[in-house]
Amino acid sequence: MTNFGNLKSDVGVKALNDHLGDKSYIEGFSPSQADVSVFEGIGKAPAEKFAHALRWYKHITSFGNEKSKFPGVKKPLTNAPAPANDDDNDDDEDVDLFGSDDDEEESAEAARVREERLAAYAAKKAAKPGPIARSQILLDVKPWDDETDMKELEKKVRTVTMDGLVWGASKLNPLAYGIMKLSILCTVEDAKVSVDDLTEKIQDYEDFVQSVDVAAFNKV
Repeated sequence: MTNFGNLKSDVGVKALNDHLGDKSYIEGFSPSQADVSVFEGIGKAPAEKFAHALRWYKHITSFGNEKSKFPGVKKPLTNAPAPANDDDNDDDEDVDLFGSDDDEEESAEAARVREERLAAYAAKKAAKPGPIARSQILLDVKPWDDETDMKELEKKVRTVTMDGLVWGASKLNPLAYGIMKLSILCTVEDAKVSVDDLTEKIQDYEDFVQSVDVAAFNKV
């Protein structure tokens, strides 16, 4: 499993966020115990600036106790720092422990200039808008019984509006004992729409909706 370093630090969370930039899960195309290990290792929801990691964290949270049923073997994380890269080693080799005072002054000046340039670069990157992270979600909305008006149920679901939410195609699928469920697609902006908030808003129509399940979750 990928080593993200210390998930309690911004460096570790950034490594996780970069990893999830084009992935829905830690390994493969479905949730596994690798997701549980990282979920428990990070311990809390990432900051909003780590949009990919936050989207993944909310998705794994939505499974509740079902996480224990994910396939695979859970490997506990140590939250150890990630291995240093070659650039770090090169920097160590260039240090002169017996340098003169002039060398120390030059090093301090070089460090100051480097910090100024890094700060300017970070400010430039922050001002430049990046691509908007979106996900496509398939929801299974289940009624109470076979007497529920499914057309009216779908109308209720589509009245749910959130900034960053777009409803898509839908169809009715058999559930059990003549009961049908509504399978409906939606596309969400990860930074704006929480899966938990969305399902709670749908379940507010308690006269029609018994439960809502996430049937599929894919990054687009």
